[in-house]
Amino acid sequence: MAKNGKSETRGLDLEHELPPAEDQTQESPAASTSAPASDVQSETQKLKAERDALLDRLARLQAEFENARKRAAREQQDYREYAVADALKSLLPVLDSFERALHASGADSNDIRSGVELIYKQLQDSLTKLGVNPIVAKGQTFDPRFHQAIEMVDTEEAEDHEVLEELQRGYKLKDRLLRPSMVKVARNPKS
Repeated sequence: MAKNGKSETRGLDLEHELPPAEDQTQESPAASTSAPASDVQSETQKLKAERDALLDRLARLQAEFENARKRAAREQQDYREYAVADALKSLLPVLDSFERALHASGADSNDIRSGVELIYKQLQDSLTKLGVNPIVAKGQTFDPRFHQAIEMVDTEEAEDHEVLEELQRGYKLKDRLLRPSMVKVARNPKS
């Protein structure tokens, strides 16, 4: 390990290296045993203090992590409970319109019909703003992802598996299906 008579110091931790041994011929045997024992004791006390500090820090970090986990769970629960609030705010004007229509006195059937049509339009607009869109079914080819077949009708007037009638409209929320359309489907033996 020596190059040109010099010792190699690469890779050694010189900062924590023990000092060279002193010449023990000058010291008495009692002095030689008491000095290292006190050094070992003080080093042991330092290590115990460092260990205790690290254990305390670990306990504090664990408690902090547990508190953060509980706080995140609480916030997630609150979000789930109140996420629908914005959707409900957009539907409240529709409810107000229904209440005004119910309290209107002396209106004829044409006025009531036009009022209900306006409320229907208002509700459609609110749902569209929330990302809810109707599924077009009538005249389309039956798609089991979006349509629920209630009845198969034998007919030669339509293509095989074509939706003849929509019994209940289906809806999607953005790209997800909320409710499939309930439909009657054509069965054409000639196709």
